[in-house]
Amino acid sequence: MDLEKPPPPPRREPEGCLVVAIRVPVRIVVLVLVVPVRMVWDALVVAGRFLNDTVLRPVGRALLWLGRAVFVWPFVALWRYVVVPLAKALAWLGNMLLVVPAVWLYRYLLTPLGHACAWLAHGIGAGLGWLYARVLTPIGHAVMWVLRGLGAVLAAIGLGIFGVVAWLVRYLLVVPARWVYEWILAPVGRAIAWCARGLVWLVSMIATGIGIALYWTARVLFVLPALGLYRWVLAPVGRVLAVVGRELRDALGHAWRVAGRISLAFGRFLVKLFRWTFVEPVRWVYRTVLTPVGHVVRDAVLRPVAEAARSVGRATRQALTAARESVRQARADFRRMLFGEQKEREMEAVREPRRRETRTLGSSTTALTKD
Repeated sequence: MDLEKPPPPPRREPEGCLVVAIRVPVRIVVLVLVVPVRMVWDALVVAGRFLNDTVLRPVGRALLWLGRAVFVWPFVALWRYVVVPLAKALAWLGNMLLVVPAVWLYRYLLTPLGHACAWLAHGIGAGLGWLYARVLTPIGHAVMWVLRGLGAVLAAIGLGIFGVVAWLVRYLLVVPARWVYEWILAPVGRAIAWCARGLVWLVSMIATGIGIALYWTARVLFVLPALGLYRWVLAPVGRVLAVVGRELRDALGHAWRVAGRISLAFGRFLVKLFRWTFVEPVRWVYRTVLTPVGHVVRDAVLRPVAEAARSVGRATRQALTAARESVRQARADFRRMLFGEQKEREMEAVREPRRRETRTLGSSTTALTKD
């Protein structure tokens, strides 16, 4: 049981008389124009399918096989039987000529030499460490103590000179500059800023007035006429064109479907016409004329000929068998005439299997107890 409700059908808007008046002639004209196109299209589709099934697909398979035979298989054979063995041979040769000597050189020459160099560098580093700890460090400490004393003396001298220079700079430069800034530059700057703000306000008011005037001029001269043109001319024309386009689209779809039905019916009519004008007469001729004639020919001509041929074959085989037997007998007679019958009898006696002896109470049939 389906618990979900089916979706409601799409709601169609009410159509006016203009839509109905446009729809019927448009559909008639479009149907008249589309039917030949659809029939030509269906004929091209049928021809294309027939051409694809009978020509293009076999030709494509042949070309694919030819391409494999010409391009793929030679390269596969070249890769499998030439490149791969050659690469393996080169890899083995490179291993024997480069890798094995390099490994031997690294293991038996460079590694001991590196160990010796590391031991020598370790000894030199130990000597330099002792020299740094026992000689250079005390000398450095003494030099730093001397430099600290000189730095303290120079710092004391510099502090005295810097204090004098700072007092002179304060009372000769800083104090006069501060007085000039507070009593001359600051009032002048405030006046200039106030004048600049007034000038900016005046310019902004002038620009605002000019902008409002230009806005209303452009609105009256361009926007309102364009809005009236769009609202009272372009929008109705667009709606009419939209209706015409929608109806034309629906008419094309409807005409294409109707043309498909017509083309299908016409195709079936052509198939039936071809069947009743060609296929059925050919079938009738084959069934009512050619089949009885063929049966008569088979029963009156072919079967007797086949029987005669088989009898001739049997007679020929019998003759050949008799001839072979005669030749074999002649060869046996000739051999008997040359070599006699004793040897042949001995060979026949040797080839003759022994008769099974009769079992008695003293005999045994096993290999272990047999006498």
